[in-house]
This record gives sequence, C-alpha cells and structure tokens, in this order.
Amino acid sequence: MAQPRILLIEDERGLIQSLTWYFNREGYETIVATDGQEGLRKAQTILPDVVLLDLMLPTLSGLEVCKELRSNERTRDIPIVMITARAEESDQIVGFSLGADDYVTKPFSNKVLLSRIKALLRRVEGSGDPTDVIQHLGVEIDRIRHRASFGQKKLDLTPTEFRLLECLLRQPGRAFSRHQLMDAAIGEGAIVLERTIDVHIKTLRKKLTEAGGSPDLIETVRGVGYRFRETYNDTPQQQVATELAKD
Repeated sequence: MAQPRILLIEDERGLIQSLTWYFNREGYETIVATDGQEGLRKAQTILPDVVLLDLMLPTLSGLEVCKELRSNERTRDIPIVMITARAEESDQIVGFSLGADDYVTKPFSNKVLLSRIKALLRRVEGSGDPTDVIQHLGVEIDRIRHRASFGQKKLDLTPTEFRLLECLLRQPGRAFSRHQLMDAAIGEGAIVLERTIDVHIKTLRKKLTEAGGSPDLIETVRGVGYRFRETYNDTPQQQVATELAKD
C-alpha cells in the first residue's frame, strides 16, 4: 500500500522539521512548501492525499490557496486542514466557508493533528457501507464516484459539504444537532462552532437552489439543528422535486 502523501504548506522552519520527522516516522510521505504560491503549484502537480495549510503565508495567504484549490476540478476534493496561530472565530468561519475541512490552532499536539488527518482520510476512503448510492427527493449521492446531484444537475460540493449532505440524506426526517453534524462531516474532536455548520448549510441550500431544487430541502429545527425533509406536499415546486427523484 502506498504511503499517504501529506502536503505541508508552512513557513515556520521549526514546525516544518517537527511535523516532517513525526509524519515520516508514522509512515506518511511529507512534501513541504514554504509559501502559498509554491504550495498551490505542488498541490496541483502532486495531488496529495491531504493538505495542511497555514493561514499566514508569503506570496499567497492560506485562505487564497484554499479558495484556489476548491475552484480547481483536479484539487477540489483534497481534504484541507488549516493550521494557524489565529484562533478568532471569524477566521475559522471564513476558512470553513471557503472549503477547509478542519481547523487547528497553534500550539497543537502532533498526535492530535495526526488523528484529525486519519479521520479525514477514512471519510474520503469510505466506511465500507454497502449503500453506495443514496437518493431522496431528487437528490442523489454516489459515494463510490464521490458525486452529488439534483435531478440531472451536478452539485459541486466540497468534501465537508458532501459528507454533511450524506449524513442528512441517509436519515431524512431525523433532526441532527450542530455538534452531531460536525462530527459526521469532520470527525470527533474537531473544533465545533455553531456558526460553522450554519455556513455549510447556507452554502448547501444555495447550491441545491442553483441546481433547480428548493432551499427547504434542508430544514432548520429550532433549538436543535437541521434535518433533511422527509416528504413533500403537493405544491408545484415540490411536485417537480418528486418527479425528478423518479427519473
């Protein structure tokens, strides 16, 4: 089995040496870039299994690199973990909204960081569940091909959005708390912010609407969190979604 490849985009020399030594010892191949432009180029060329991305970088910021990776077809599904000394909630919200899958603040434990990486890689590889295609109310998720669609239109989702939608779609009608959704989308132990899940849900609703669906496919459950709609009443818009699900 090939070594998982980690692209570390970081300009702090001491941290680079520490993480490179640790990851190599644990059986991972570590590729290093010390500025944003170099990191973006290596990500597009090497296509690593996961990117560790510092927020404050020379030439291109971590947020700019994240945005570029998510906008490129070849790199859009690579898991991204942002590592930074900045712990402000607003920074984390922006990072997640641009497509970051996890966010850790310095100083951190190498062991904890590696556990986050392993959790992300397991979710990308899949859990072995025999139900690889899920369909409900016009929305379809194909876990094997890592594709999501509404009707005949593809939904361009980040890895976190894909796993979040999968979690909701597997159990329509069930109300999930924000903490449960973050655990499903990123993994236990992740930094959970109330507004982080709200940002992801807002983006999912927007993408469903742009594909011809209804934003109320994902319902807000006051005081709890969110759920995927279980059934539709026979309004014209809802009939369209039901018919699409039959196609």
